[in-house]
Amino acid sequence: MKRDYESGNDESPMFFLGNEIEHTPAYGLKTLFVVGLQHVDDVTKHLHGVEHIFFGANHSYNPSIPEEHFAWEEMIYYFLKKDYLCSLDIPINQVEEFNDGVLCEFNNFIPQIRVPIPYVKLWNYNTMVKIDDKGFNISNPGVWTHSLHKLMNRENFTSWDRYKNDKVIK
Repeated sequence: MKRDYESGNDESPMFFLGNEIEHTPAYGLKTLFVVGLQHVDDVTKHLHGVEHIFFGANHSYNPSIPEEHFAWEEMIYYFLKKDYLCSLDIPINQVEEFNDGVLCEFNNFIPQIRVPIPYVKLWNYNTMVKIDDKGFNISNPGVWTHSLHKLMNRENFTSWDRYKNDKVIK
């Protein structure tokens, strides 16, 4: 995700601070946003007063090889063991492989599965979102269907302008 930062610089920062504005269990908490894989010492030096760490900011989590996935898991695991509330923005194409790891076993971990639906307001009132399985009766007990329009209720909405208050850490 490309953001328009005050610096006018097209390069994405590796860290920025702000309050969690998306309606997750960390809503309202002082949050360190971490872009890409970082050394735990580099993350730690920015944690003063932070209550929540959001990993994978700017859509930066998308490992392509198992070693890369394990490196992400090790980084996040380190902070979960230190009792930080941690989120990870997970693209839908990473969901199946992700659960091979241990992060979801932590109560202080918030997996955030990102499901892009471009032009969402153009879908008609009958549109459904289906949480399915990878095949018939393979890993889930069934399917769940939800009205797209009920999912898009005002209480769960965060407008793009709310993201402008984050402070880049240099």
